[in-house]
Amino acid sequence: MHAPPMTGRGLPSWLLLPAVLALAACSQEGGEGQPGGPGGPGGMPPAPVTVQEVTTRSVVVEADYTGRVRGLRQAEVRARVGGILETRLYEEGEEVAAGAPLFQVDPAPFRIAVQRAEAALANARAELNQAQREWRRVSRLFEQGVASERERDLALSVRELAEAGLAQAEAGLAQAELELGYATVRAPVAGFTGLEAVTPGNLIAAGDLLTTVTQLDPVQVRFSLPADAAAARRALARTGAGADQETLQLTLVQRGAPPYPEPGRMDFLASTVDPATGNVMAQAVFPNPERILRPGETVRVRLATERLSGVIVVPPEAVSQSPRGATVFVVGGEGKALARVVTLGPVLEEGQVILDGLEAGARVVVNGQVALRDGARVEVQAPGDEAR
Repeated sequence: MHAPPMTGRGLPSWLLLPAVLALAACSQEGGEGQPGGPGGPGGMPPAPVTVQEVTTRSVVVEADYTGRVRGLRQAEVRARVGGILETRLYEEGEEVAAGAPLFQVDPAPFRIAVQRAEAALANARAELNQAQREWRRVSRLFEQGVASERERDLALSVRELAEAGLAQAEAGLAQAELELGYATVRAPVAGFTGLEAVTPGNLIAAGDLLTTVTQLDPVQVRFSLPADAAAARRALARTGAGADQETLQLTLVQRGAPPYPEPGRMDFLASTVDPATGNVMAQAVFPNPERILRPGETVRVRLATERLSGVIVVPPEAVSQSPRGATVFVVGGEGKALARVVTLGPVLEEGQVILDGLEAGARVVVNGQVALRDGARVEVQAPGDEAR
C-alpha cells in the first residue's frame, strides 16, 4: 500500500479539507462591515445615483400636425364689361385696399352709351308730358259729355304707356352708367395683388380673369387630424359654444424658425371623415399683421388638446422597462433603490408624464439606474458629481 500524501508539516492533505470548507462557509456568511460582506472590502459598494424629488403639477398635452397656409380671402379679379384693356393701375404684388382701381377698360363706348340713354330718357319724359296733357284734356271733354268713353280710355292707355316708357328709359340710363363704372376694374377685397393675367392693349370680354387679390391678415391654416385620435374627438367637442379655448389654443411652427408669436384659434372641424385618408379636415385662423405667413407655405400646427392635473413629470431616461411594465426607481428611507411600476402618460417637452404609481415627494433616480436591482443599496450624489 502507498502512504497518503503529506503536507509541508507532515500532515496528510485529506485532514485539511474540512478546515478549508469551513473557512469558505464563514466567508460567504460575512455580514455588513465584515470581510466578505456587502459593505466590506471584499463586497460590492453602494451604487452611486442622482435623484430628483418630484411634485404633482398640471400640464397641457400638445400634438403637432402638418398644415398649409391659405389666404383668408382669395378673390379673382374679372372684367365685368368687354372692350380694350387700356392700362394697369397697380404694381404687381403690392397691397391694395378694397375698391382700389386695378385696370382701366377703354371708357369711350360706355360714355357714348350713357349719352344715348340720357337722350332716350329725355324723349320718354317728353312723351309722358304729352300723354298727361292729352289725358287731362280728354277727361274734361268726357265730363262735359263731348268725348266718348272710348276716347277717354285710349288717352289713359297712352299715358300709362308713356309712364312705362319713362321707367324703361331710366333703367337704361342706370345700366349704361353702371357699365361705365365697370370700365374701371376695382379690387373686390383688400389684400395683395397677383401678376396680371392680361396685358394692356388686348381685347377682353366680360368674365375674363385679369389678376387675383389675396387677403393675408389673418390667414387660414388647413390641416388634418386622425379620425381615431382622441385629439380629434376632443377638438370636435370643444369647437362649439362653451369651448375650452385654453386647451384649444394653437401654435404655429415654421420650418427653420422659432414658434410663431401669434396664437391661433380653431375655426372649423369637419363632421365627416375623408374615406381616402381616414382623417378629419380642420382649419385654424392666425393673425398675420407683419405678413410673415404666405399662402402655400407648409407649417406645423401645434394643438393643445388636453389639460392633465395632478400628474408627475420625470426625465424620460428615468423610466425603464421590466417584465412588470414601465418601472421607475425611487430611493427609500434606508438608502435602498425601490422599483415602482408606473402608468405612463404622453411624452412632453418637459419630460415623461407619470399618471399613476408615484407620489409627490418621492426621490426618483434619474442617473445611475441602469444596473440597479430592487432593494439594492445606493449612495445619493449631488447633481454633477457623477461627471467628476
